[in-house]
Parts: sequence; structure tokens; C-alpha cells
Amino acid sequence: MSDIHRRTLLKGLGLGFTITLLGDLVAEAAATSAAKLPGFSAFAASVKVSKNSKYYLVESDGIPSHQMMVGIKSWQEQIPTPQPYSGANAWPIPINPTLAPVGTSNVGHFLRGAIAVAANGIPIFNALNNRGDDAFLAGELDNFGGHCGQADDYHYHIAPLHLQAAVGAKNPIAYALDGFAIYGALEPDGGALQSLDSFNGHSYKKMGYHYHGTKSYPYINGGFRGKVVEQDGQVTPQAATRPFRPGQDPLPGALITSCQNLGNGHFILTYQLDGATTTLDYVATLTSVALKVTDGAGNTTQQIFARR
Repeated sequence: MSDIHRRTLLKGLGLGFTITLLGDLVAEAAATSAAKLPGFSAFAASVKVSKNSKYYLVESDGIPSHQMMVGIKSWQEQIPTPQPYSGANAWPIPINPTLAPVGTSNVGHFLRGAIAVAANGIPIFNALNNRGDDAFLAGELDNFGGHCGQADDYHYHIAPLHLQAAVGAKNPIAYALDGFAIYGALEPDGGALQSLDSFNGHSYKKMGYHYHGTKSYPYINGGFRGKVVEQDGQVTPQAATRPFRPGQDPLPGALITSCQNLGNGHFILTYQLDGATTTLDYVATLTSVALKVTDGAGNTTQQIFARR
């Protein structure tokens, strides 16, 4: 039976989309064992890598060590929360990537879900948002190129070039979900970046095919030169998120001034709108989110949400 027929699907409650769960896809392969994958070792304190007979499996809680959300000019009221990227829901990266006869562009494809996973365990989405617009140019991203999706899941939409300092020029800053590595602004041997194809990739010396992150579009892999399966507008298999509330509405004019990660799932996000400051003080776990909102007049509302 094929992977597609064995996959488990969960209908997003009230969100109008389908989430692909790894479930049987990972279970089909052999038992996992610890593994090393260049780049990820720089974040070993928060990212775990194992493998089975088909995939490297990357586990994290989806929360980076850097500041989040500050710098966003177009915000839809989403907030960063931990995600269950572990066990059978780890991020799968093919161990033996294979070039496709013809690659598939990100334009009109893969507008949902991740297309890559950064070395710090954060997923990377298409540079184009789910409306097909450049998320960076639309002002939707923070100072590190990320924001939160409808499941309040933090992810990047451009290359996390800031990770190069941590992983070193010889190591990838991310891996595309077709299994090919993504390097930073230099070649793996430290040389100047050579010309790239429309997928932001190329074959270089003995390194074989790989991608690069760039400061201009497509920023990250501009599609997949390797073989992947697209299902419901996203690569499958991939890890699933767990929303705790329906998607929020845009909040025009809001300016996020801070987002503090106090540890143990406790965050304080502050934004300004029409001269008033609102504070979101919340504690998020994999099963629930307790949210307290205090507006500029000092009025407070509290809600507790269960993860779906």
C-alpha cells in the first residue's frame, strides 16, 4: 500500500483545510536510532535527530532561541506556541534524496505547510504565503524572517541566514523536505556563491546538488529539484500542527513591540494600536493555552483553550 493511501488525515476544525499526520508513514519504516546530520549539532540542546530506514527525523518544540514577532507590519493576531514535533510527528527528511526528471516550482504549489526545516528545528514555508504573495514584501515577517500560522506555529518564510554563524560555513542552515541540504551565502568550501538555478540550487564540485539561502526571492529553495509528493497543496509526509483556536483576523496598524519568552511555555507579547498598548500574557503547553489579555484601559480577559 502506498504512503498516500496509508496516511492519516485530520480535518482542521473550522479552518477549512486538511492536516497530514505522519502516523503510519513513519511507522512503516524501521525503528529509529540516534543520528547526526550536519548543521543540527549546533542546536543539540533543543533539537534531536534520529533516523529510520527512510528518513532522518528532526524533533523540536518549534520555538527558536531568538526573539520572535518584533518587526511584523501585517499581523493576524497569532502568537508563538510550542508544537508537537516529536516521535511519529517529527520532521521527516529523506536519507537518500533523488533528483526528479523535472523539478516543481513553488509558484502555485506548496502554498501550505513547510518546504524545509532549519537547523534550529524551525520549519520553513514557501516564500509565497497561502495567497501567493511574497510574505517578506507584504510585511508579514519579523526581524528574523518568521511569523506564526493559523495553528499559532512559528515558522520562517525566508532563509534563516542568521543561523550560518552558529553552524559554520561548511554546514547547512536547513534541509529541504526533498532531502537536499540548504547552505548559506557561501559555498560549502567557503568560496563565493556560484550561479544558481530557478530552485536556488546547483551542483558544485563534489558536493552534488544542494540549495542556497539568498537575500532575494526565492530566498530559500524555490521549489523542489528532488522528488516529493504534493498532497492538498503541501509536501507529504510532514509534521502536523495542533491549533487551539480558529484562525484570527488581521489587525491593521498593530505594532508588536516585544515578545518575551520567559521559559516553560510562558510568553508575554505586547503590541500597540491607535496609541494604546495591549499585553498578551499566556502559558502554552502541548495540551492547552491559558491566555490573559490586558488592554490599554487596564481591562483584562482570560481564556483557557484546549489543543484540538
